[in-house]
Amino acid sequence: MLRRELLALPGLALLPRFAIAQSDQRPSITIAVQKIVNSNTLEVLREQSNVGERIFFTSLWEGLLGRNWLGNLETMPGLATEWRRIDDRTVELSLRRGVIFHNGDEMTAEDVAFSFGPERMFGTGTPGTPAGGTLFTRIPGQGPQGKELPPEVVAVSRRIWPALEKVEVVDRYTVRFVNRTPDVTMEGRLARYGSDICSRRGFNEAASWLDWARKPITTGPYMVAEFRPDVSLTLVAHDQYWGGRPPLRQIRFVEVPEVASRLNGLLSGEYQFACDMPPDQISGIERNRAFEVQGGTILNHRLTVFDKNHPQLRDARIRRAMTHAIDRQAIVDSLWAGRTVVPKGLQWEYYGDMFHADWAVPAFNLNEARRLLREANYRGDPIPYRLLNNYYTNQNATAQVLVEMWRQAGINVQIEMRENWAQIFSRETPRALRDWSNSAPFNDPVSSIVNQHGPSGQQQQVGEWTNEEFNRLTAELETSTDRPRRRAAFRRMLEIAEREDPAFTVLHQNATFTAKRRDTRWKASPAFAMDFRPGNFGG
Repeated sequence: MLRRELLALPGLALLPRFAIAQSDQRPSITIAVQKIVNSNTLEVLREQSNVGERIFFTSLWEGLLGRNWLGNLETMPGLATEWRRIDDRTVELSLRRGVIFHNGDEMTAEDVAFSFGPERMFGTGTPGTPAGGTLFTRIPGQGPQGKELPPEVVAVSRRIWPALEKVEVVDRYTVRFVNRTPDVTMEGRLARYGSDICSRRGFNEAASWLDWARKPITTGPYMVAEFRPDVSLTLVAHDQYWGGRPPLRQIRFVEVPEVASRLNGLLSGEYQFACDMPPDQISGIERNRAFEVQGGTILNHRLTVFDKNHPQLRDARIRRAMTHAIDRQAIVDSLWAGRTVVPKGLQWEYYGDMFHADWAVPAFNLNEARRLLREANYRGDPIPYRLLNNYYTNQNATAQVLVEMWRQAGINVQIEMRENWAQIFSRETPRALRDWSNSAPFNDPVSSIVNQHGPSGQQQQVGEWTNEEFNRLTAELETSTDRPRRRAAFRRMLEIAEREDPAFTVLHQNATFTAKRRDTRWKASPAFAMDFRPGNFGG
């Protein structure tokens, strides 16, 4: 309080800040990215995409529990230092003291409760009921002018926390999360993106929801200085960061869609990092010994997603045929230079004992694909395939390869390019196929197969696919505390969604590659996130 009063006096507010700025010798960097965000906002509950992860974590948003971004993404203390299970519905957390928001306020239990409250997350609807709207339903121009939440924010919030009853303020530095149902994944939900903490005062003082969403007040090591949607984002150091003084004075992300432009800017010194490098560019970059490429596989799988309402896809046999017509290893070898892998379906080894090591994606088998098509009486009617222009690395090339593979099986797939995700999901013309990816925000299958394909998941929310047995098993996976029973439910869900009544088919594990100068000390994360916290730049 005393500091605020002093800085409010004429002349005193400018002098010390000017002096600090003059003496700040920390470097500033510019990072060229394919896309900054999709929703034109910086609210993590609106921007649940891969590209947003790059800027949100670990620079801007933080949760009570964090992830080891430079290790194996395991759960670790974040804005909470300790946590304990009280029962199968309740987790209590001790907050880190001395955490300062970007507006100078100390984080308290009241801010945590607000971050998970109706004003910021759940809206005024009935808790536990599905919310209308979903990610990318509307790409905002101006968005809500008041504080009414966009419907997709509510949808995402209820997807992340489908049974959260309340967050109790025990004291200034202690909170208690209480669920309506048993949930063995509460700690994982606390560590995933979306469960991040914001300033109650910062939210309340924003003129509109959009104003808030374009300059959120959070706890990260960097804070928003300027955001120009579709152009650039400038972050500046938050020197009161609880984790130590940030190593960079400024981080500027610039949107550069073309690979060649990103690479040329790196080579000329305009950019210090060039993201989203295709694998076929890596050897050429590294022939110049001044540069290197970091990265590799990440906890994200590339998918082709089916809309079973399309006349040609209502018959599961046609969708099954499409899964068997794909030579996934050929895609990995030809387009990724063997730098990624074909995974064991929609799962990751970090699921631990929930991982099914003997599972496999549908085998490449043209004879089986053709048999299923004959059985379904498919006669070559066109099937549209919607995709964006290189939202994912090798997106166009992958689509062209897939179309040719399906053609060899006798399936007539036609590519339809779209400008944004709202057009991808539009029902104005028939939907059939789309390109997508799935991540596992925490180490349990709930985080992916339920979060994206369950009753509250995006695929069912937009009306592409549903299955009664799968939905019953979703409830089993979310509420059971019996580990073997949950494991069996998950396997059956894989059988339904990948083989019997395909909702999607997994293509390959995703990988991300970032080019930089070799003498720049920085380590890539096994995720889209780029870590510029103390200890991971320079030194």
